[in-house]
Amino acid sequence: MTSADSKPILVFLHGVGDGDPDNRWRARLDESLALMGYPGLDAERFIAPKYAHALKGRDEDFALPPVTVKQPSREAARQNRRAFERRMGAIEFRLGRHERGGGVIGLDAAVRAAVGLPSFAQARNYLTDRHIRSQVLCRILQQLPDSGRIVIVGHSLGSVIAADLIVRLPPGLEVSGLITIGSPLANPGFDFDKLREILREPPTNLTWWVNFWNVSDLVAAHRGVSSVFPWMIDFRIDTKVLVSKRAHSADEYLSSTDVVEAIGFGLFGSQSKELAFVERGADIPPDATELLALLALRYAHLLKNRLEGDQRDRFAGAIRSVQAVAIDEIAARNAAIGRLMPSELARLAFDRSDPRAAVPEPAPSRHLTKEDAVVVLTMLASENPIRPFEIAMSKETRQLAMQDLTAEAGLGSQYGTDVFIAVKRSADNLSARSMNLLKLGAISIGAVAIVVATGGLALAAGAGLAGAAVVTSALATFGPGGMIGGLLTAGTLMTAGGGGIAYGLASPSTTAEAFDEVVGRMLALEILRRLQGIESDPAVWRTLVATEIEVRREYERLDEFSDPGAQGIKELKLKIDTIGRALTYLRENGLEPGPQWDAE
Repeated sequence: MTSADSKPILVFLHGVGDGDPDNRWRARLDESLALMGYPGLDAERFIAPKYAHALKGRDEDFALPPVTVKQPSREAARQNRRAFERRMGAIEFRLGRHERGGGVIGLDAAVRAAVGLPSFAQARNYLTDRHIRSQVLCRILQQLPDSGRIVIVGHSLGSVIAADLIVRLPPGLEVSGLITIGSPLANPGFDFDKLREILREPPTNLTWWVNFWNVSDLVAAHRGVSSVFPWMIDFRIDTKVLVSKRAHSADEYLSSTDVVEAIGFGLFGSQSKELAFVERGADIPPDATELLALLALRYAHLLKNRLEGDQRDRFAGAIRSVQAVAIDEIAARNAAIGRLMPSELARLAFDRSDPRAAVPEPAPSRHLTKEDAVVVLTMLASENPIRPFEIAMSKETRQLAMQDLTAEAGLGSQYGTDVFIAVKRSADNLSARSMNLLKLGAISIGAVAIVVATGGLALAAGAGLAGAAVVTSALATFGPGGMIGGLLTAGTLMTAGGGGIAYGLASPSTTAEAFDEVVGRMLALEILRRLQGIESDPAVWRTLVATEIEVRREYERLDEFSDPGAQGIKELKLKIDTIGRALTYLRENGLEPGPQWDAE
């Protein structure tokens, strides 16, 4: 059979029994597709091979179809795995969170024992009789096209046959999606003829694979199959049917909206309308949080453009996820507060459920004043714009990208250079210990401890970044994690002032490393202001003085009774040394405020 049609054809592989000669599964699927807003199945758009008789015994001898999809070379395998994981991420985004399930003690043994029963003779034959297995595979292959695209739905034993089949398909045939339902593949008894070894990596002809297990289905043993094929994903469904034969039926699975959504997506593509509201972005200026997100995403894209090869590919994949999440978070926040989506952010949205969708790059950065750029750029230089992903790169790459950012923002490339000079000088002058203020995300190491110690005052005090009310409101929405929340947390800790942040830094729950990072970046802000000819901010001096007082007070309190070598005492000594160096640097370089500062 041949096919030049580019539209996918559905291939349904049945389990044990009579093979559903009346195609009852199709009637249920058509009904469910209609309820989901998808078209029905045309007669020429599906293939449902019947092999129930072939599972009972062999009529003639067939050779086992050869493996036609070989494992690629090591480097090609890495590229294939990365592309596959990107597609799987899109599917997970569409369907919900992967849930493998933990299984139930004794069920695996029960399933293995059941295979020995007369009612499961067909499954036993496929697993143990090479001739019957060859006969079934050949009968299926005879009905498939030689080229084009197919979506396979495998139920029960059909899921096992599907896993066995995909590496034996004609080279010109692509599997646009594999959906398995009620699968026993996680059971050790179904690892026949080294199937798990053959599928240790995703086949190159497979676009994605998702498995659904019903909590009431004993055959699925209360778990999916990613425990043996970790590169695919599982989804739990609960059809509210009590444990019974019906819970395992194809009809029951095909009544699930999640299962039908996966099948519909494989056959007809994305019908998502979730992005419609952001595509009509309003021509309004971004607020402080939105501007921060735009700058961070722009910097991330500039970093990507400076990378090459595998590192660039991985970074691009990380940006894809981070940008989608950031825009979704901002859209959700704006919807909650009744704010329109600025067009600058609206154009960055894309359908994450479509792995082929291009990721729009943010426009070149808008003009920033030198004063406004101090905190934001120092923060971007030392924080992680693709959080929670971590990809190391050279300081030179990051500095060049920062130069690109400051040049297009109207600040000149020297500003970008000065940002890194300021951070380095701060680190060099603060401590004789190994300090790396350019370690991505380092300021966030102790952020939670500092915030807890201050009862949130540290973040509320960060008016220098965007205004206290804006910051605290944004953090309540985004939290301290993720790209936006992480940057907001880092920025507010750098700009926080007064007794709240001082108390938090002095607290025993704040490590000396976290203390160094926060104080070091405060000092870097003042050094950058000096390099750029910007007036010093006396709030930095006041905060550092208040911090020194609190640290020394905490030291005196604990030193009275603690062992001299206690870890808490050691940490406080390190903090005293750091804060002393910071104040000395400011004083010796003329950055100490005049006599009038203490009256303000």
